[in-house]
Amino acid sequence: MLAFLADGHILLEDIPGVGKTTLALAFSRVMELDYKRVQFTPDVMPSDLTGFSIYRREEERFVYQPGSVFCNLLLADEINRASPKTQSALLEVMEECKCTVEGVTREVPSPFLVIATQNPPGSAGMQYLPEAQVDRFMVAITLGYPDFESELSMAMSVSRMGRLEQVKKVLDRNTFMKMQDEIHDVYMKKEVYGYALKLVTATRENPYIERGASPRATIALVKMAKASAWLEGRDFVTPNDVSGQFPYVVSHRIILNAAARMESMSREQIITKITQQVHKPALGEKGR
Repeated sequence: MLAFLADGHILLEDIPGVGKTTLALAFSRVMELDYKRVQFTPDVMPSDLTGFSIYRREEERFVYQPGSVFCNLLLADEINRASPKTQSALLEVMEECKCTVEGVTREVPSPFLVIATQNPPGSAGMQYLPEAQVDRFMVAITLGYPDFESELSMAMSVSRMGRLEQVKKVLDRNTFMKMQDEIHDVYMKKEVYGYALKLVTATRENPYIERGASPRATIALVKMAKASAWLEGRDFVTPNDVSGQFPYVVSHRIILNAAARMESMSREQIITKITQQVHKPALGEKGR
């Protein structure tokens, strides 16, 4: 929800069957968003996403047929099963909310949000996403297995009526867009901006990281921190908002080096250490 409020895209990385698709469907229903789903396979073409023109004999002209990206919420299911050419077709629309086909640029509806699900790399039929595309996702989240009580409740609630059928709308699209606009009014002190930048910069200087997070990560971290503060009912950002969102923003953007692999250092361990080492300014403290 924070990523949605911050107008960002989400990458869900996990094994099949843990509810990634169900989660995306639930969000589309509670916010009454125009929703489309693309099941990515090796034979999905870029034109399936961006659209194409067909010749209508009766009209004696080419007519454009919109692709799947013309919606509010696009679920790119198992995105790393498609070819890199198809995956890259999302780059422009994810960054600019525009789609260029046959030399004509068209805007997609607003808001435009992408939830992409990705099976673990190395699984049968899976390919790695291009780094440029991974960087377009504001956050990456791993759902993981549910705990015992949650999965037991899930099993006991199986009925003829699906769980998604019970999901009710809680806000409409216009209200949601107003909420997004309010995020920009959340105040963030210069020292807190500096703290966010220091965290991102630390990923570029860490001895276990071959390639650190890009400037796009800094912008994403600021947006996520403001959304976090707003959702908690505050009109100002604290350092805890920044550090709390830092792992979700950078985990998919950093590339570990050979030293990290040799010492079995995980991304989570490295990010935790960075968070502990970078000085967190106290409220009211002047920058150092």
